[in-house]
Amino acid sequence: MSRMISDDFMREMLSKTKTYSLMILKATDKAAQPEARVIIWEHGRRNFQLRADGKLAIVCPISDNSGVSGIGIFTTSVEETQRIMQDDPAVQAGIFTFEVHPCRSFPGDALR
Repeated sequence: MSRMISDDFMREMLSKTKTYSLMILKATDKAAQPEARVIIWEHGRRNFQLRADGKLAIVCPISDNSGVSGIGIFTTSVEETQRIMQDDPAVQAGIFTFEVHPCRSFPGDALR
């Protein structure tokens, strides 16, 4: 049974949003090189550490050959997220590039 979403409910929920940073990771031609696999593995290890540190709330690898390699929702500011990503080993190696955008979501939102 669906719930009726009132204007008051929407206003209340919108007042609870929190600011996050959305990061879009894109592959370069270097991602297809055999030596990139080791660096991408370390990129993944770093993502696990960022998750453990509470900085990377959601990470979604993408493998559909679209050129987008993943998205991440960071709990950090846009500026800090850019610094974090600039230190990423695969970004430093030129395997990935990235964009960071401010976004909002609701505390407690999660994938199921």
